[in-house]
Amino acid sequence: MNSKPSAIVMGATSGIGYEVARLLAQRGWRVGVAGRREDILAKMVAETEGIVAYGVIDVTMPSAVDGLRLLIGKMGGMDMYFHSSGIGYQNTDLDADKELKTIETNCLGMARLVGEAFRYFENHPETDGTIAVISSIARTKGLGAAPAYSASKRFTSHYLESLCQLTGIKGIRNIHISDIRPGFVKTPLIEGSNFPMQLDAGKVAASIVDGIDKRRSVITVNWIYSLLVFFWQMIPRRIWVKMRVK
Repeated sequence: MNSKPSAIVMGATSGIGYEVARLLAQRGWRVGVAGRREDILAKMVAETEGIVAYGVIDVTMPSAVDGLRLLIGKMGGMDMYFHSSGIGYQNTDLDADKELKTIETNCLGMARLVGEAFRYFENHPETDGTIAVISSIARTKGLGAAPAYSASKRFTSHYLESLCQLTGIKGIRNIHISDIRPGFVKTPLIEGSNFPMQLDAGKVAASIVDGIDKRRSVITVNWIYSLLVFFWQMIPRRIWVKMRVK
């Protein structure tokens, strides 16, 4: 039996997921990576010690659940499920295709895979399981420049809070859940944008993994964004909706 803990990183082909997968491997985890781009996934397995298996999984497809189960089988079990699959657009024209794609990926896809991970750990009470999911500081307020994105991150955050409560309702003691709320990170998701205070993805990954190790239920990256969110939350709705936040 392999003594190293096993993690599966969904959305590992770029951005935060890519960096977290590599960092977990460096810190002694056996890592399985998943996403839509097989070329990147295969390269990660071939070139990174500790990344041992991959699965080509599209979270928007119902078959994604079967793909996750198959990858868990390849890994011989799972101790952590890390979900980093997400898309977003600045969409002031409310292009319906962009809005619905965002909801399909960030809400439906997230619930589909995180729900499966929850059921897995519930059915394996001998496993000390962790579910860690990327939401965003965008979950704090509705953003007129990115309506579906900010709403989807609010959905994600509330879903995770609900699952935390569900563990208590069911008396589940072996599932630990982390809601990860980064600020703006230099990833392909915001490439070419003029978002301020963009964070380095590698440093963000380190903060995330440290927070998971400490079993923090909410991880806001970094302290500047924690302060920003604190004041952001205090703005009354009647004032917020009149602000031209871009």
